Amino acid sequence: MYLVDVRQTRHTIRRNYPVLGRFRYLFEHLGEFFRQYLFAQDREELPFNRAQRAWVYRAAKNVDSTVAFGSTQPLNRPGDIILLNGPFPPLEEDIAPCSAITFGEGYTRQPYTTKSFFNISAMSFGALSVPAIRALSRGAKQAGIWLNTGEGAMSSFHLEGGCDLIFQIGTAKYGVRNEAGSLSEEKLREVAGHEQVKMFEIKLSQGAKPGKGGILPGVKVTEVIASTRGIPVGQDSLSPNRHPDIGCVDDLLDMIHRVREISGKPVGIKAVIGLAGWLDQLCERINERGPQYAPDFFTVDSGDGGTGAAPQSLIDNMGLPLQSSLPLVVGKLTDHGLRERVRVICSGKMINPAAVAAALCLGADCVNSARGFMFALGCVQSLQCNKNTCPTGIATHDKDLQQGLNPVDKADRVANYAANLMHEVEVIAH
Repeated sequence: MYLVDVRQTRHTIRRNYPVLGRFRYLFEHLGEFFRQYLFAQDREELPFNRAQRAWVYRAAKNVDSTVAFGSTQPLNRPGDIILLNGPFPPLEEDIAPCSAITFGEGYTRQPYTTKSFFNISAMSFGALSVPAIRALSRGAKQAGIWLNTGEGAMSSFHLEGGCDLIFQIGTAKYGVRNEAGSLSEEKLREVAGHEQVKMFEIKLSQGAKPGKGGILPGVKVTEVIASTRGIPVGQDSLSPNRHPDIGCVDDLLDMIHRVREISGKPVGIKAVIGLAGWLDQLCERINERGPQYAPDFFTVDSGDGGTGAAPQSLIDNMGLPLQSSLPLVVGKLTDHGLRERVRVICSGKMINPAAVAAALCLGADCVNSARGFMFALGCVQSLQCNKNTCPTGIATHDKDLQQGLNPVDKADRVANYAANLMHEVEVIAH
């Protein structure tokens, strides 16, 4: 039994914890009975409850995702979104395929078109392990979706799968910085020269920690990560809380225009929304300076977004959740006549079909997910991301723990999850 567990590649927990790991699946199987009489119900756990995680696991494994008897989700909680059905849904022969989405058309030398409305959100190499990045890259290629590099720069592991990439420029500008920490036009051209890099995203803030820069504990800064980011090995990687060269709306528009002119590719921004007055200023200045200064997309990150490490006070209490911020951004763009110019992407805790469908109804063109794809890789929500002790090998650089994560097998699960989620959103829509 020990040898079987060590040699197999389908189950990370069993490979990392031979024999003992089998008990997880036994307890998981018996959990329905234990929870009913002793422990938490399916809808009670946080940040993601068991029902949400179980759907992702089934979708990733491409097994039956139906449930029986009735919903375990309360339908009378304030703030919950209910999708309203119509009396005469379209027949199968009347259903139209999803239309393609184009970014930067008419404003960039190389606009980007995709048919996928569900993609992999920003997760940096450093926060995630080598096999995790490899699996995401391969799975994204299989599913025909994009992978956002996160703020930790682009590595060979992002490129190896052949998927479309969104290069995120964080506040530390890893991957495109000079020795002084400012934007290096030479390095930016080099990154843009990769055919797989389709767009650039300037990160202003992140849902889990708005107002604070990225945190990568020194224990996770290995030689290859340090080389990729251009920082010392073993030291904490602490990004500034904002771009030092972006201190106002005009600075932001200048940076967007500069990156787009150098790269020739669409450029957008990512932000979690708090105070909203700057959105009016942004739109007004775009209209005054011209649409060529507008971002090609705006990624709205939810205040309950995820992270590998952040102060609890920011995770719990800072930034608006997506139900409030997404309609706000869409409304501002519409009011100022910019909605057709600026595509809207959203991210933050949308891992199931209904949540994605709701975001599209609220005005998003695309939805990104990070933790949903972590669950597809095998994440068990152990909440060890910041300790380098992730038991599934996803958020750790411990070689012994990484060996349980087989990139080839997990790539299939990434692709299955994306395909099944998009299919079920289409079921909801029709």
